[in-house]
Amino acid sequence: MAGSASAHASLDVSETAPETTFKFVMRISHGCDGQATHTVKIDIPEGLVSVKPMPKAGWDVSVETGPYARSYDYHGPKSEGAQSITWTNGALEDWQYDEFVFRGYVSDAFAPGDTVYIPVVQTCESGENAWVELPQEGQARPAHPAPTLSIIEGAGHSH
Repeated sequence: MAGSASAHASLDVSETAPETTFKFVMRISHGCDGQATHTVKIDIPEGLVSVKPMPKAGWDVSVETGPYARSYDYHGPKSEGAQSITWTNGALEDWQYDEFVFRGYVSDAFAPGDTVYIPVVQTCESGENAWVELPQEGQARPAHPAPTLSIIEGAGHSH
């Protein structure tokens, strides 16, 4: 279960340059031990700004907002924004696959070579899959790793 081929929450495209607007497509490949997923919560890391979720048919979506640790310049100064996005009241059966989409600006807080961790928790009737673990130097890969976005060289631009 711990290998990258068996990751159960992952990004469709997992790399981008800093200072770009990026479409995040979070893939959820199954439910929880035979149960349907009814809630998916994605935590938004500091440095991803102006985040907006895409509506999803059959699901309710909400955004928890709060202050950023610092101000970011994206179409003017931004000092607060999305801290998490939660899709609720849906039904992703254990045998089904789905995607949860949002967009955001990858700010200058990131540089090529950085890895951005995007924790995801999927909740079912009597359990959850928490894809939130971060790698620790000198230890085996976590069993439930948080999905990652690799920051690469490239010409940054805003949309």
